[in-house]
Amino acid sequence: MDDEKLHEAALIYHREPKPGKLAIMATKPLTTQRDLSLAYSPGVAAACRVIVEDPKEAATVTARANLVGVVTNGTAVLGLGAIGPLAAKPVMEGKAVLFKKFAGIDVFDIEINETDPHKLIEIIAALEPTFGAINLEDIKSPECFIIEQACRKRMNIPVFHDDQHGTAIVTAAAILNALRITGKKIEDVKLVSTGGGAAGIACLNQLVSLGLKRENVWLCDIAGLVWRGRNDEMTREKEAYAQDSDLRSLSEVIEDADVFLGLSGPNVLKKEMVAKMASQPVILAMANPTPEIWPEDAREVRPDCIIATGRSDYPNQVNNVLCFPFIFRGALDVGATDINEEMKAACVRAIADMAMIESSDIVAAAYGGEELRFGREYLIPKPFDPRLIVEVSSAVAQAAMDSGVATRPIEDMQAYRDSLSRFVIRSGLVMKPIFESARKDPRRVAYAEGEDERVLRAVQTIVDDAIAMPILIGRPEVIASRIEKMGLRICEGRDFEVVNPEQDERYADFWRSYHEIMERGGVSPDAARTIMRTNTTVIGSMMVRKGMADAMLCGVYGQYRYHLRHVMDVLGLGKGVHDVSALSLLILPQGSMFLCDTHVTPDPSAEEIVEMTVLAANEVRNFGIEPKIALLAHSNFGTTNYPQAVKMREAAKMLHERYPELEVEGEMHADSALNPQSRDRVFPNSRLTGTANLLIFPNLDAANITFNALKTMSGAVSVGPMLIGTSAPAHVLTPSVTARGIHNATAVAVVEAQRKG
Repeated sequence: MDDEKLHEAALIYHREPKPGKLAIMATKPLTTQRDLSLAYSPGVAAACRVIVEDPKEAATVTARANLVGVVTNGTAVLGLGAIGPLAAKPVMEGKAVLFKKFAGIDVFDIEINETDPHKLIEIIAALEPTFGAINLEDIKSPECFIIEQACRKRMNIPVFHDDQHGTAIVTAAAILNALRITGKKIEDVKLVSTGGGAAGIACLNQLVSLGLKRENVWLCDIAGLVWRGRNDEMTREKEAYAQDSDLRSLSEVIEDADVFLGLSGPNVLKKEMVAKMASQPVILAMANPTPEIWPEDAREVRPDCIIATGRSDYPNQVNNVLCFPFIFRGALDVGATDINEEMKAACVRAIADMAMIESSDIVAAAYGGEELRFGREYLIPKPFDPRLIVEVSSAVAQAAMDSGVATRPIEDMQAYRDSLSRFVIRSGLVMKPIFESARKDPRRVAYAEGEDERVLRAVQTIVDDAIAMPILIGRPEVIASRIEKMGLRICEGRDFEVVNPEQDERYADFWRSYHEIMERGGVSPDAARTIMRTNTTVIGSMMVRKGMADAMLCGVYGQYRYHLRHVMDVLGLGKGVHDVSALSLLILPQGSMFLCDTHVTPDPSAEEIVEMTVLAANEVRNFGIEPKIALLAHSNFGTTNYPQAVKMREAAKMLHERYPELEVEGEMHADSALNPQSRDRVFPNSRLTGTANLLIFPNLDAANITFNALKTMSGAVSVGPMLIGTSAPAHVLTPSVTARGIHNATAVAVVEAQRKG
């Protein structure tokens, strides 16, 4: 996406449907007078009294233990500089969103109009009763060092400057793993660094704490080498790395360097400099958006180099999101009073070690089958690897306990890890790997209702995100007119292809092929000609069948079964499949939930239940989620013997016998599926652990009613319905679908097309 498009899209995102990215939501019911009396006067006094008696109780009766203050004065905001606290607020809200999405941590963003570091220290320290931890953000150097050090000394909660330590932790993990590959020891390597700011100094400090020798560090900044006795552009932090040397330039000191660490500006490291480095040089060029050297330029002169950047479009992205949500998660969960060196080191090692662990089939599937094997192009985990929260947070929590800063030690670490695993599903990030995979290998997607405004709006975002190559089926003049009317930027020929039902050179081939398929289904040649001029669902399906499109979406208007019939006429069933079904995903505030069969089979048999369950489970795995399946009924483990209950009971038995690897249980009530404690009370020997994430319904009425009720009442984002069991990717949507829903369905269709080849 170019800068202009990004600017426009970002403003719309921040302004609609209401300004900003955050809101406050109550976690307790407030529907009755009793609720009000418990939440406020007089009941709230009880919570106040227990805190007076024991301040640690604040963690049990308030939200403090899961609340982080993201604090800035706006003096060093991203690449924007000193734009002030008010202009910095969107960034802080963004940081809050990342905390919530990645680790379930609540945030108040605090923008303070104060540049005096000592006054700022007083303000931040006074906030201690409110928060379980403080994240300092976008405060310029050297004031950020002063503020962090003073606040850490004064406050009895973690104070962490992510610009410094988050960058340092992820950088250190990447360097440790690069040295593992090259066979070099950290205590032996020569490291040259550009950038003497907060992040650069923190990276050096972190690496020194892990064994890098201070005398082997050569720090350069805008004035050249930091040397002993230099006065220009010096700070106390830089002075710690001053070299006793006559060398002055980066070009001079880079010779025989094992590691280059760049946190400076674009194109600082030249090809001729890279050529002078030691064997198998490790290069971290992390300036954004333009790195110190482009990876292809570095490899041109040194094919043996290992290179990482801050960019997502190259391997080995060094991204703070690998660290900060999870180090805070671990610290908060044990009530840590500090984020100390032991916890940071544990975070480094957890990130580094995780890259060396063979990724599961689930993780590989989530990233489009990409081979995530430790090596030169996979130094550190992917930013959205669902294992991060488990491995990093638990390592940090354990380090806090071992180092004596935990006030609420975890007794059962395995149970804690299990709770972190369940968060991955609840986080709502379930679509991220799908989009990542789609973006890497976009496929041709045909839209049967190409004239619809929702489709056109969706295509604009699809083009901007580069996840598919759209093919719009519709009249060109109508499509062009509506694009102009809506003020969209997409253009035929450049951004999408148009198939005109009224005039297409493939028309004769299409109708003859359709007639060949349907001649024994009551379709005459004349009818075939008419259908191929008027039925865009058939046109889209035929394009997929003939390899002119890789996937197809339809159903934006009209009846579901009408579209389904035409899709099945042309594309048919997949190999070994007896019937199709519809899988719907709801991304709810409480978590993500798959429901099946929401649109196809009115009253499936036990055998059909078994087949749809297996197909749905495979689809759930493609989202990077291990399915936990509940077969639902009005009966709870044999409490009734009505036909629908017996059917689900029989299906459960067949699934246990034929697919013992599946975690599936039933028949059961919905509350038993979603509430493990409720289930354990009535059926403690269940094969299902934790909360179900895939619900299988006994009939179409139950599934569809539940799906639409949940979607409407919760404001959930829906994905699908996804048609499973077809020979080729084709999904029938519903008239209620939004542009965002079409966008989501497109990503799913692209990834499915990638899998099917």
